[in-house]
Amino acid sequence: MSGYYSKLSTEVYGVDKPIGSSFGDVEFYMERLDGVTGRILEPATGTGRMLVPLLEHNFVVDGFDSSPDMLKVCRQNCEQRGLKPHLFEADMETFSLGTEYEAIIIPAGTFLLLHERDASLKALKNFHRHLKPGGKLIVDLYLPTDSEVGNSTLRTWEVEDGEVITLETTINEIDHINQYSVAHHRYERWKRGKLLDTELERFAMRWYGVEEFRTILENHGFSNIVISADYTHGKYPNSPQQSITFEAFAVK
Repeated sequence: MSGYYSKLSTEVYGVDKPIGSSFGDVEFYMERLDGVTGRILEPATGTGRMLVPLLEHNFVVDGFDSSPDMLKVCRQNCEQRGLKPHLFEADMETFSLGTEYEAIIIPAGTFLLLHERDASLKALKNFHRHLKPGGKLIVDLYLPTDSEVGNSTLRTWEVEDGEVITLETTINEIDHINQYSVAHHRYERWKRGKLLDTELERFAMRWYGVEEFRTILENHGFSNIVISADYTHGKYPNSPQQSITFEAFAVK
């Protein structure tokens, strides 16, 4: 099993969620960052789906990712638009910079990829360390909706030269005690019935209770926490299907 977002999964991400696509989150993040004039950091920036629009609206944003394949595509997307952000390879738990940011943003539930509790808490401490006093953290979370091990889905994307990429996702493990699930992803590239490439990915994701995560943020130096559902600021969630966004400020 490969790590997160190798070549085929990165290509699928770019096709499925291209630059300019939004779940309502791009507009929401721009609104919540209004007035921020200092540097912003996006950990796990991926292909630049959020990064590029922010840069095009004159925010100053640095980005990093642990996936070299994602970073390569992100750089290409920026270069095509004449954008030159500081991009680098790093992990959320261990990145170390001599910069304090005015805001750190982690959209699209990416923080949940830190499925081990210790790693996620280490990352929060790292975010706090890299924020200016009063700096803003904005992070999206999702609650689990898959309830049965063995459930499987299949998706298909048409790409260049008549090729097709398929993704079979199978829920392999749900650990209710430690609050994470593991899916196995099988990506396959086909052309005229011939298999050209395949890629396996172990995709583990953590989940948190809403008030649990509020308490974790408070215990890691954050205050004035606002919880929003489906990118409506201050609307408290009432369904596990909703996206949940936390906005908090670093106390130092």
